[in-house]
Amino acid sequence: MVNAPSPAALEGLYPVGRRPPFGEYLAEAWHRRSFAFTLAGHRLVGSLLQNRLGVLWIVMRPLSIAILYGAVFGLVISGAARPEGYVRYIIVGVFIFEFFTGSFGAGSKSITSNAKLVQSLGFPRILLPISVVIEQAMRMIPIVVLLGILLVVFGEPISWSWLLIFPILAMMGVFNLGAALIVARLSVHARDVQQFIPILNRVLLYISGIFFDVDGALADMPVGLWLVHLIPTYDFIAISRQVMLDSYTAPAVAWIAAPLWALVTIVVGVVYFWQAEARYGLSE
Repeated sequence: MVNAPSPAALEGLYPVGRRPPFGEYLAEAWHRRSFAFTLAGHRLVGSLLQNRLGVLWIVMRPLSIAILYGAVFGLVISGAARPEGYVRYIIVGVFIFEFFTGSFGAGSKSITSNAKLVQSLGFPRILLPISVVIEQAMRMIPIVVLLGILLVVFGEPISWSWLLIFPILAMMGVFNLGAALIVARLSVHARDVQQFIPILNRVLLYISGIFFDVDGALADMPVGLWLVHLIPTYDFIAISRQVMLDSYTAPAVAWIAAPLWALVTIVVGVVYFWQAEARYGLSE
């Protein structure tokens, strides 16, 4: 006869299919935050062990994108649309954008790819998208190191302002988490959302000013320029470029819009995700 688990063993757990009150939910998620860090670390190490090149694969993806797209766009972009320090401009844009695409894509699968865990244990499901963003933040460490090395190689002087990239990435991580929470819930209701994510990432890749100077290209289109300035990925990339590149100054609206995007997205994402908490354990 199998003995029933003791009350101590079940402490902090609750039945699958229950949505705790919002405050209790956040408190329980904070209490179990070590689970998110542990899961992120194990998943990162597991993915690296599967490849002979290990950590090199983390930096090879953004580096290959920067080389490929930089070469192609470098042949066709000229005039006001071509920024000063073109190579450095592209490197910063691609490397920072990688943080968003990794969080957004993996975040959309954070619940559906852990279906057995979600259906068998009652715990704050928000920890799964959080673990995804933590993992992507860990992946950004070698990427940022390579970014600094490449900027020096291509003639960018080292500056104290480079240190500001860390609070900027932290703020972007908050935005990424909010976006990941939204698409994680949407993916539970409709798996087709996961097919749409790569398309959206590709669109953002082109309209976020990663390969061309938005202000120069859209100088004669004030409405279009204003809209691009409000794209969150553009804002985070623009302010990152300002602290990393002497030759670039982000529009003032980017410094205002970036923290606003982070605040609004995380609030909406957390509430929206929590509202469906009771349904995640019933998903197939």
